[in-house]
Amino acid sequence: MGKKKITSTDIAKAAGVSQATVSMVLNKKYNVSFSKSTIDKVESTAAKLGYSLPKHRVKKGTKLQKLIVAFCPTITNPYYVMLMQGIEEVARENGYGVFVCNTQRDLKREKNYLKMMQEVKPLGIIYLCNPSFTKEVEELSEDIPIVIIGNKEEDLEVDTVELNNTKPGRMMARHLLDLGHKKVAFISPPLTKRQPARIKRVEGFRQEFRKAGLESFLTIKSADDNLDLMIPTIDSEFKMGYHLTKELLQEEKDFTAIIGLNDMIAFGILEALQEEKYRIPSDISVMGCDNTLFSRFHGISLTTIDHFVPLKGRDACDIIVKKINSSKSYNIETKPTSIYHVEYEPRLIARGTTSYPKDHKKR
Repeated sequence: MGKKKITSTDIAKAAGVSQATVSMVLNKKYNVSFSKSTIDKVESTAAKLGYSLPKHRVKKGTKLQKLIVAFCPTITNPYYVMLMQGIEEVARENGYGVFVCNTQRDLKREKNYLKMMQEVKPLGIIYLCNPSFTKEVEELSEDIPIVIIGNKEEDLEVDTVELNNTKPGRMMARHLLDLGHKKVAFISPPLTKRQPARIKRVEGFRQEFRKAGLESFLTIKSADDNLDLMIPTIDSEFKMGYHLTKELLQEEKDFTAIIGLNDMIAFGILEALQEEKYRIPSDISVMGCDNTLFSRFHGISLTTIDHFVPLKGRDACDIIVKKINSSKSYNIETKPTSIYHVEYEPRLIARGTTSYPKDHKKR
């Protein structure tokens, strides 16, 4: 029977340190500063046990020493492309590469990527949405700096660039109410438990109509839950907006405004209304959220909510770089703990797709 191969886990147990410490010391990949006694202990234990570092691992470490990983739920929505643009700008400015893990909103795929991080050992991880596995992410954040760009979550002890999604919802509703709209429809992708940001945005919209005593005039129409389990395509949300608007118009035709949860949904709404010969905004007003590039085009001129998406990407990567740089100044036993929370106030961008309803008399 052959001799058992010595692993970094064996060294960690014998030396009384973590496996991550063993890996960084033996690979000379110091994301943090170690005391001389810790380095000597790891190296002498490795020598005593007869451990030799595989050549391919040295090569791998060299390639990945300036790597940041981004977990992205889909690359089909311009919102996430804008986030990535901000992340990559800061990463490039600081000499880091960015590797994108496209989870396609698939739980199994996301979990597999998380498991891979223990082997890949990037210097930082950025989640472009709220993670599905919060416990695993918090545990991983003890070894690797992690930033989440997502909905505000009070109980998640990880660095975050946040948006309280009830605010855009309330702003969208308030804009329409101020114009005099009462009979309004809100179209959304699936409102499942996995998508708390969507639910909060819808709830914010509903809250304003409730305050105005007009909740009974509001229709919320969301896509079937099973669509949330399907791999998104480049036009998934556009099609949702298009088909749900067609269904809506078959059920009722007296809406004065139809709102999309985001710009991609709103583009689908616009397409369906134009096919049905509705004039926008004189017949029906349309509104989205995210202020993506296409919403600014003259031929579209979509009223939307700007929450400074590229800046969020930049801030997330800035936090990662700060954490990496600060960790180099401390011994691993004395490294301080800090948690960043960044939040932008959303802003209404009123363009050409919203106006007063037909029967509204201007004061």
